[in-house]
Amino acid sequence: MVTATVGTAPSTGASASTDEQAELRTVTRRFLAERSPSGSVRRWMDSAQGHDPALWRQLTGQLGLAGVAVPERFGGAGGGPVELGIVLEEMGRALVPSPFFATAALAGQALTASGDGASWLPAVAAGSLTATLAVAEGSGSWRPADIATVASPSGDGWSLSGTKMFVVDGDSAALLLVVARTDTGPALFAVTGDTGVQRTRLDALDPTRRLARIDLDGVPAVRIGSDDDAAPLLRQVLDLAVVALAAEQVGGAQACLRSAVDHAQVREQFGRPIGAFQAIKHRCADLLVEVEAARSAVAYAASVATDPAERPVAAALAAAYCSRAYTHVAKENIQIHGGVGYTWEHDAHLHLKRAKSSELLFGAPTTHRARLADLVGIGSGAEEDR
Repeated sequence: MVTATVGTAPSTGASASTDEQAELRTVTRRFLAERSPSGSVRRWMDSAQGHDPALWRQLTGQLGLAGVAVPERFGGAGGGPVELGIVLEEMGRALVPSPFFATAALAGQALTASGDGASWLPAVAAGSLTATLAVAEGSGSWRPADIATVASPSGDGWSLSGTKMFVVDGDSAALLLVVARTDTGPALFAVTGDTGVQRTRLDALDPTRRLARIDLDGVPAVRIGSDDDAAPLLRQVLDLAVVALAAEQVGGAQACLRSAVDHAQVREQFGRPIGAFQAIKHRCADLLVEVEAARSAVAYAASVATDPAERPVAAALAAAYCSRAYTHVAKENIQIHGGVGYTWEHDAHLHLKRAKSSELLFGAPTTHRARLADLVGIGSGAEEDR
């Protein structure tokens, strides 16, 4: 019978977790198990708001999770990508519909990396301001070279015109961080009002994560960061975003593996649990190896996320591997469950939809593999455009 131990790895950090990190994981997992079970996820993903406001207030006000990676001087906990990854892994495990990923993992990390987020980071850390990052356009590419949205000087500020696609929680976020092109290259801008902004919710594959189209027509904006070329900042922000997403994918893959093993231990065929058959044993063992490899990739990427020399390679590796791993484990979970795994009533399909959607959110795995090849010197040499 399948007896693999799953869900026991202590940390997404590069080494054994500290007591604080272990406690963060335990508290987050327990809280989400109690406050965001499957029934709650299904109820809120179909609601007009898309998430549970009471749960968001508890996540941010009582647990302070929105500020886990925000510097202490801005009211955050002073953690970093490792601590943020721990929280995201547990959220990915529970498939929580929440503004957390867009606010903390995308906008929060972008504002912190820019060194110019003092006006917004305290509210982000407190959970009183939801935010998101808008980069991709029609092609879905996050490459600075593909940005067509234009930023023009307007009085003491800037004016933005263009269209952003696949913006996570873009239909509801109060603060939009928009990447637009200037005469000196791409730059990051903050949009706080809705004047000239048209938001359209998209029909997304994943019902637990909402995406939107954002049309900008002469929108007033504030430039974030220095007036220098912001391409290096944007590459750093993308690296941080894909590492955060990879941590969430590990949590989702872990949940799928746990579900598959549990089912294999109780589902009987020919008078025996199906986990007693070698075909299922070997399949689950292979999935465990895949999940632990993904966990290791995230562990390293999170631990070097502040190192500009190591971060790009580690981020590209984590993005390429973890997205495919989550999708594969989610598919295998359905296969091991058999017919019941295909039904609407079972959560297996929700994980598969999240996995497939996440696989393409910041570029397909092939894009990240090509970037990785360029970074280690075996590609086409076009990494600067990625």
